[in-house]
Amino acid sequence: MTQNKFNFVGLFSGCGGADYGFHINQFESLGSFDIDPAALSVLEKNLNVPTYNEDLSKINIKEYIGETPVDVVFSGAPCQGFSTAGNRIYTDPRNSLLVKGGEIALELKTKVFVSENVMGSLYGVFKNYWDTLESLFKSNGYKTELIKVNCLEIGMAQMRKRVLFFAWKTNCSDKINWPKNIKHKTLKDVLSSLESQVNHNDLVTLANDKLKIASRIGPNQKLCNVRGGSRSVPTWEIPEVFGQVDNIEKEILVSLRKLRRTNRKRSFGDADPVDVDDLLKENRTFTIEKLKSLESKGYIKRKGSNSYDLTRTFNGKYRRLSMENPSITVDTRFGNPIYALHPNQNRGFTVREAARIQGFPDDYEFYGSLRDQYKMIGNAVPPPLSNIIAKIVKDQLLTYE
Repeated sequence: MTQNKFNFVGLFSGCGGADYGFHINQFESLGSFDIDPAALSVLEKNLNVPTYNEDLSKINIKEYIGETPVDVVFSGAPCQGFSTAGNRIYTDPRNSLLVKGGEIALELKTKVFVSENVMGSLYGVFKNYWDTLESLFKSNGYKTELIKVNCLEIGMAQMRKRVLFFAWKTNCSDKINWPKNIKHKTLKDVLSSLESQVNHNDLVTLANDKLKIASRIGPNQKLCNVRGGSRSVPTWEIPEVFGQVDNIEKEILVSLRKLRRTNRKRSFGDADPVDVDDLLKENRTFTIEKLKSLESKGYIKRKGSNSYDLTRTFNGKYRRLSMENPSITVDTRFGNPIYALHPNQNRGFTVREAARIQGFPDDYEFYGSLRDQYKMIGNAVPPPLSNIIAKIVKDQLLTYE
């Protein structure tokens, strides 16, 4: 038989993206915990559940929820130490919170535990954290499964890859049946009829040189000096902002862009400074005077006694999205137009647009500073993903004979 009402505890809940899935599937919340008061305030106002602004590494959780038997613990531990967008430091103290979530769940003797994190947490030495977590639960008699998820494959309009860890100690099958072949959406599908929605006027705007740069970037293009092709717009093609260059100087810059990636000197990274002699062989129009001119204009920089490199080696600022395609990953920087441009307008995305792409319903309202709102949306577990997780937990892992 199936129990009518299940409960759950949310760890590292943020603004409630994970909690929302359990909320709409009628799980009773015993409490949502997070160290960020701004995000937790948004969760509380929208879901009307008990929240606790606490550092989970320093508290005894039973002092907050009592001795009530727990059905589910969901843990969305911080991802910054694992993310490929960051520094990926193995000893980042936040990484240990992935295991801490499991330790808390075992302390509560939960029937089901779910942990979510970025795909980067699976690679290299970072996988040790998942291995430790798995060993903890298996040694306590739990069945476990690790699932890799791309949010495109669950019908979202966002390329967002995540890893999910399930552990359960119930009379269920040994394998989770994860949904497959759900057609993804495009930005056109999720960004219509926004005019009257709350949080839609909240955005970071562009002005001056930033606006001039954005006006030169088309759909599916980005400001990029280190890659060629039609999708990359180099700084030397925007002379009104970065300075005039003549045709010979452009040829030198294009040669430098190519050689820095093909003439490798190191075994790490993806590019190296280029020797002057190699530039001379590659480009017959090359002159030392032109090289000095480009250096004075700020397009290149000297590296060592006889080598040069590009000055702006970023890959993908001012990335303009397309209405015909899904979005890139909505992260904490998504509200900054320097990183993500609206498909049709020279601006960033509004808070509501970011929330729509993440799958939050329109009546889920965000508060606080703009920086906090974009941060909490980018850090959230997408509600469509948490909805699927909650359904699987309810229908597959909490069904008893």
